[in-house]
Amino acid sequence: MTDATFRPAPTALPGGPGLAALAALLLGSLALGAAYGPRQGALLLLGGALGLTLYHAAFGFTSAWRVFILERRGRGLRAQMAMLALAVVLFFPALSAGTLFGQPVTGLVSPLSTGVVVGAFLFGIGMQMGGGCASGTLFTAGGGNARMLVTLLFFVVGSALATVHFDWWLSLPALQPVSLVQTLGPLPGIAVSLALFATIAAVTVFAERRRHGALETEAAPATRGFSRFARGPWPLVAGALALAVLNFVTLALAGRPWGITSAFALWGAKGAEILGFEPSTWAYWQTPANARALSQSVFADITSVMDFGIIAGAMLAASLAGRFSPSLRIPLRSLMAAVLGGLLLGYGARIAYGCNIGAYFSGIASGSLHGWLWLVAAFAGNAVGVRLRPFFFGERRGGRVARGDGA
Repeated sequence: MTDATFRPAPTALPGGPGLAALAALLLGSLALGAAYGPRQGALLLLGGALGLTLYHAAFGFTSAWRVFILERRGRGLRAQMAMLALAVVLFFPALSAGTLFGQPVTGLVSPLSTGVVVGAFLFGIGMQMGGGCASGTLFTAGGGNARMLVTLLFFVVGSALATVHFDWWLSLPALQPVSLVQTLGPLPGIAVSLALFATIAAVTVFAERRRHGALETEAAPATRGFSRFARGPWPLVAGALALAVLNFVTLALAGRPWGITSAFALWGAKGAEILGFEPSTWAYWQTPANARALSQSVFADITSVMDFGIIAGAMLAASLAGRFSPSLRIPLRSLMAAVLGGLLLGYGARIAYGCNIGAYFSGIASGSLHGWLWLVAAFAGNAVGVRLRPFFFGERRGGRVARGDGA
């Protein structure tokens, strides 16, 4: 292979959508800083960094799980284990101390409940129907995928519907929250977590070698240096490690780990108010924190601001890569899957105390056993979802998985 193979292409400047996204991030950060304090402005930029990372690394949970279920290719799952490994090493000592850089911090630790099992299972089906998870829906929508805007809309609707009778799900059998950080201590908790990640990675290696004889490798990059950083694609593992670091930055700025879907419930409740409903009468919105969020602007909400940043960051990344080209041509069955998938994603995430980010990534990074329960139930839901996809997407059963479909 000659050096010419790696000759960098000229770095592209962002086009109109990219410039708009960059302006939204910079001006929005200044406006939020003036209205709500410097932290809120910084969180918008942090969301932008997450969106850019997700897009350039094409870091998704949906396609990674589907590829392993159907093809036994485990590169995406192994990247997730690397992400989680770095996260627990960073998070557990800070969560044990209770402070980070002088600021109080707390993890996302939730009960082991019926709602987690059912919600994560529904979320898993929704991942394959909707074509993305929570983070995947945001960054692909921001990157110009019009179908994912439909998924996002019904993600919001499903989230709001779940809050209507959230108290009923709370009444079902549940075990108390369990944190490895508090139960075992930070160092033993890290050791146990790393052993579990290594076991999962080893299983994917065994399964892939048994099916294919060798592990899949990433294609050689067409560009290097700053051009590759600006335009992508990034190595998958590099994206995974960057997400772990950015989640740790979220912990430092927000006082708790990264989450996504609580904002969708808030947006849905705000929309319900516009339509004449009174979500403030629903039990979910009567807890002090949720009632305060409902009474304030969405720009005062940490999760909403970061979600807006993710969309803008992905739009900027897609523009830099020269791939921002939305198309409104969506086949009817694919559109039906987006609607159904979005509803399942939204409803499932709310009753399961989070999504692939808030429950799986940040839950496990917080040492919460509900994150592991979520992983098992959601993976089972994905196994069902991939078997429903041929009807909606015309995929051949047993055929090669389209990597670009789903995030």
